[in-house]
Amino acid sequence: MKIAVVGTGYVGLVTGTCFAETGNDVICVDIDKTKVDKLSSGQITIYEPGLEKLFLRNQKEGRLHFTTVLEDAIKDAKVVFLALPTPPGEDGSADLKYILGVANDLGKLIKEDDYKIIIDKSTVPVGTADRVKAAIINNGASEASFAVVSNPEFLREGVAVEDFMKPDRVVIGTESEKAKKVLLDLYAPFVRQGNPIIFMDEKSAELTKYAANSFLATKITFMNEIAQLCERLGADVDMVRKGIGSDDRIGKRFLFPGIGYGGSCFPKDVQALVKSSTQVDYDFKILNAVMDVNEKQKLHLLPKIKAYFKNDLKGKKIALWGLAFKPNTDDIREAPALYIIDELLKAGAVVNAYDPEAMPNVKAILGNTITFSERQYDALTDADNLVIATEWSEFRTPDFEKIITMLKNKVIFDGRNLFDLKHMEDMGFYYVSVGRKTILN
Repeated sequence: MKIAVVGTGYVGLVTGTCFAETGNDVICVDIDKTKVDKLSSGQITIYEPGLEKLFLRNQKEGRLHFTTVLEDAIKDAKVVFLALPTPPGEDGSADLKYILGVANDLGKLIKEDDYKIIIDKSTVPVGTADRVKAAIINNGASEASFAVVSNPEFLREGVAVEDFMKPDRVVIGTESEKAKKVLLDLYAPFVRQGNPIIFMDEKSAELTKYAANSFLATKITFMNEIAQLCERLGADVDMVRKGIGSDDRIGKRFLFPGIGYGGSCFPKDVQALVKSSTQVDYDFKILNAVMDVNEKQKLHLLPKIKAYFKNDLKGKKIALWGLAFKPNTDDIREAPALYIIDELLKAGAVVNAYDPEAMPNVKAILGNTITFSERQYDALTDADNLVIATEWSEFRTPDFEKIITMLKNKVIFDGRNLFDLKHMEDMGFYYVSVGRKTILN
């Protein structure tokens, strides 16, 4: 099948590459010529485990192409995916200018005798499919020449290729029987193990994505609230997590406490769903609380760091491991590490950071206001303490003897609960984590 993907960001590039992997002829279009030139020459523009191998293979086989010209991309395509940014506006609502701008252009390009299926792959508010359809019609296309479908993505950064190739479910919002048949064929290779393709109306599909992300954000936030309570009552959040996670009704996933969620999805989607609720005069109290708690949780370690140094961080050298909002990605959007760095700098501290993938992105924002180390342990040189903000695998079993040798003080503030409390006690660390007792060596 011939497919066009509009947008070569995270979702667009994963979508285009994975569809090419199942034998489709895919052309991706983007207005950023520099990015398109890089992709065309075989340079992948995002970090996502497993993606580069598929990207290079399908490009070599001639199934994956790139262009800056929308008309060229959609000319022969039966299916056109819109994988465009929907950033939050000043009021928290999703900004649809990119999607509606492309919809206007599509209205001028779709021919009467060349039926196309236009698919919203981006996370969009309820009613967006109707707005895209209206924009296409208002710019000249006949209603009979296309269908607009909502097909939200459920990709987790760090495992996006696996999520796409073996999805838990595929949600498709359309009432067009013609579109249903085409999409059943398109997604058949991905659901051979029996995972469902769920058809519903467009509005329900749009809401499903927001509801899923908001529920997961709520689950994380609930555990962070429990962690706060554990610290005050002398309980251990890891024990509580295991106790409730063994209940099938609750499940084990998304129960790990820490210093808050970040990234491109949860913050934006929770905010957008709250805004959509206010537009229909509904006060979504739970999600308002989720946003409030999460903002505070990002700085959970700061009072503890300040207390250790008797509220005087001026000139203190802080080693920071982890900049990305989660491991296995270079995405720093809403990353707790950035909030921590900002507060440390305001207090007069000096920050030396290390991250396996995200340092170039942070350097583009912060410049030389902090120091970056090319190797994990180099960040510890002459540092007064270590702060851990991202749970990269390489941080889980470090050389503790080396850490002791390089740090001025045997002090770790762990925002991701990576280490065993007894081990930290035996090693003689002053060790602070989230929702567990502080080791006061």
